[in-house]
Amino acid sequence: MDTIVRGGRVFDGQRLVEADVRIRDGVIQQVGPGLDSEGCQVIDATGKVVSPGFIDLHVHLREPGFAHKETVRTGTQAAAAGGFTTICAMPNLDPVPDSDQHLSVSEACIQQGALVRVLPYCAITVGEKGQELVDFEGLHTRCAGFSDDGKGVQQEAMMRQAMERCAKVGALISAHCEDESLLDGGYIHQGTYAEKHGHKGICSASEYKPVERDVALSAATGCRYHVCHVSAKETLEIIRQAKAQGAPVSCEITPHHALLCDEDIQGDDGRYKMNPPLRDKADREAIWQALRDGTADAIATDHAPHSAQEKSRGLAGSAMGIVGMETAFCTLHTGLVQKGILPLERLLWLMTYGPAKVLGVPCGIQPGNQADLVLLDLAAQYTIDSNQFYSMGKSTPFDGWHVAGKVVRTIYRGQTVYVEE
Repeated sequence: MDTIVRGGRVFDGQRLVEADVRIRDGVIQQVGPGLDSEGCQVIDATGKVVSPGFIDLHVHLREPGFAHKETVRTGTQAAAAGGFTTICAMPNLDPVPDSDQHLSVSEACIQQGALVRVLPYCAITVGEKGQELVDFEGLHTRCAGFSDDGKGVQQEAMMRQAMERCAKVGALISAHCEDESLLDGGYIHQGTYAEKHGHKGICSASEYKPVERDVALSAATGCRYHVCHVSAKETLEIIRQAKAQGAPVSCEITPHHALLCDEDIQGDDGRYKMNPPLRDKADREAIWQALRDGTADAIATDHAPHSAQEKSRGLAGSAMGIVGMETAFCTLHTGLVQKGILPLERLLWLMTYGPAKVLGVPCGIQPGNQADLVLLDLAAQYTIDSNQFYSMGKSTPFDGWHVAGKVVRTIYRGQTVYVEE
């Protein structure tokens, strides 16, 4: 039986148009107004926005190895509840997916537990230890790309060799950019809040110096190079200039870096600790400009669940990372779109077409594409309650925020994988 998504405003990549969507066997068959729904299952989208399913380039699912924090099942439940139909899983796991054998362990977890499409990353170096490069040639067809996320590749010669080999097979390097020699024991941004409250700070140079190095390597080797979770204004300017010169460079922005700064930190609360840290207001404003002008290619959550105990040890002692998939759209719609900082269409593009372009995968509500859709009620208002999350991780600085804009249904391969209760 065909399914008709009827009466919604469909995002076509540039604008919202009144249209119905016909789905058959998990594939979009027709898009247009007034489609015949006789004999079809009908999903009423009246008053709703119908977007391609969101794509998250940066997620930590924690399985295998750290199932006390998250599993593939709970992580993809959270993804579906947030409107994401494709997510890219980072490789800081146990075992690290750095070989055929170890990647097979991750693939088995995904096959068994995933409710949406999960594309695993493989590591750049064996064990993410920065000493030996992985078999890019043998692994690249089975992963979204290569990343040592959580750690930066410290040696320039090693990153150059990795890029040279990835360029030959067309593989993506997605880099966590962090010069460990500049960290100096810091755990929040080296700025106003750290100075006022006596915390050790992380300087912005620890992020932008490796980016400066790597965009030059990308230009020299032709390797597709993606910068994870950009937080600093200097980083954005380096990427902007590299793009203007034709380097194959892209980058992502997280909701928390787009919406918060170090002055929003409350007390000694571990919910405000992530890596890279919340920077200052000038960095946040630079992020807004990058989202508008195309310097930023995608929104990515860096969904990083930890146990309650791991996040209860204050700013100095808590684990780095917060959860993000279930709050991404509502917080960005409320904090950017409703405040006039970003048009709705631009936000939707950054959560769909932008990340699809980085990955090189199809995107769009058009005949022949896989039926991955999210229905959004922009008028719905509610208060974020982390106790209601599907994710096992509950730590978020957005807990208690009053927001507008809700995911009411997520459709993956033509099947509803989440519907608002």
